[in-house]
Amino acid sequence: MRILLVEDDKNLLETLAFQLEHEGFTTDTCENGEDALFYIEENIHDLILLDWMIPLLDGVSLIKKIRSMGYETPVILLTALGELKDKVTGLDSGADDYLVKPFAFEELLARIRSICRRPRQWQKSDALSFGDVTFDASTNQLTGGLSKCTLSKKEGALLHIFFQNPTQTLPRSTLLLKVWGVDTDVEEGNLDNYMHFIRRRLKSVSSQVSIKTIRGVGYRLELA
Repeated sequence: MRILLVEDDKNLLETLAFQLEHEGFTTDTCENGEDALFYIEENIHDLILLDWMIPLLDGVSLIKKIRSMGYETPVILLTALGELKDKVTGLDSGADDYLVKPFAFEELLARIRSICRRPRQWQKSDALSFGDVTFDASTNQLTGGLSKCTLSKKEGALLHIFFQNPTQTLPRSTLLLKVWGVDTDVEEGNLDNYMHFIRRRLKSVSSQVSIKTIRGVGYRLELA
């Protein structure tokens, strides 16, 4: 799961990011509402942890804006404002949950798990099938016919995106952001290398599924 953490208290930001990474989450961070809006528009995150009182664009205004734009990414609002009217305002703005500071990290994890259990469009099954192959994201295992193979973490992350969006052309920028993150300086050639690896994986399980290069745009998963 990739989480966007928006918090202007630098110490808290760094502490939460470290704790989330330790729990296995991929975490991107920023400290103001304008940067957060930029990241949200890239649509690469599964969950947003959002402080209310952030500069440039406050949390509640940001939630209202992204909901009006059609973004449905779940948001947990983190704030020191704990009055009932504040909670009502936050939830009515479009937040999915509301956590009052200071809070125990264990409670934040419980709230994240609760969000994950909800049947949302963004939550996909670990096992996805297309054509004659099945990919299990929980084990990074690709199965086709009578053979199977296990992919590396990056290969699995990329293939998972393709299986979630079969037959759709996925821009190179989207793949780089979703797998390597918003602050990455990875060279685009690395993406081409991983596409080569994934094609070899599909061939190794004798699949008729292929990844087509859309010149100047990106890649598409399709049946050969």
